[in-house]
Amino acid sequence: MNFLIVGNWKMNTIPSEGLRIVDKICLHMKSLDISVDILICPPFTHLVVCSELIRHLKSPLRIGAQNCSSESYGAFTGEISAQMLRDLDVEYIIIGHSERRTIFNETNDTIVKKCIQALDAGIIPIVCIGESLQQRDEGQTLAIIKSQIHAICSNEIIVHHEFAHAIIFAYEPIWAIGTGIAAKPEQAEEVHIYIRTLLQEYFPEFYLTIPILYGGSVNEANAKEFFSKKDINGALVGGASLKAESFIEIAKAAYR
Repeated sequence: MNFLIVGNWKMNTIPSEGLRIVDKICLHMKSLDISVDILICPPFTHLVVCSELIRHLKSPLRIGAQNCSSESYGAFTGEISAQMLRDLDVEYIIIGHSERRTIFNETNDTIVKKCIQALDAGIIPIVCIGESLQQRDEGQTLAIIKSQIHAICSNEIIVHHEFAHAIIFAYEPIWAIGTGIAAKPEQAEEVHIYIRTLLQEYFPEFYLTIPILYGGSVNEANAKEFFSKKDINGALVGGASLKAESFIEIAKAAYR
């Protein structure tokens, strides 16, 4: 499988600033290896203009969204459905990011519903999982990961969905997100191996082809070491994705 480098811009930049970042990324991508796929997930307000620029530049840069509603339509003021995003040529949706879980109190049940919405719309869900610092200190890391994986992979609709094979998982230890303190590559690899073992139980036919990304203070200085680990298939990048040069350097670090 190709490495996948995902830039999560979160609630940063205005559309004009986003266009400048996209332009720089597309320019630098001309010199990149085709074995690395690059995806940006800007704010909703940027999706149309960024997509148009990517098409105009005929760039392989892909575009995703940071979230979607757990409902398909209706009286849900302020929500955006997966079908609406699909109509904007969005190819991926980040589901269950730790900030959604902790700040907006999203539960595993909510995340399952959003995952189904994405799959039904033909969009690839990037499902985020990870433990807090307290949970790690108490030795609960693997138990938390298991519960989050189980919620997704035991759901009958997801398991039997025609696009179940397209789901991507991103391990993001909450204590490493936005703190500048990344997990040690060995710590990340240990969890990734465990995730792969769990996926084998639910998807024995294609568990080896499901990408598992690492996220949490990934930058151009530490990316190479993470990508040297066999079971880390890419990265979900936060702050460093807002700087085109840094983001591209992370992508270059994925070359093997």
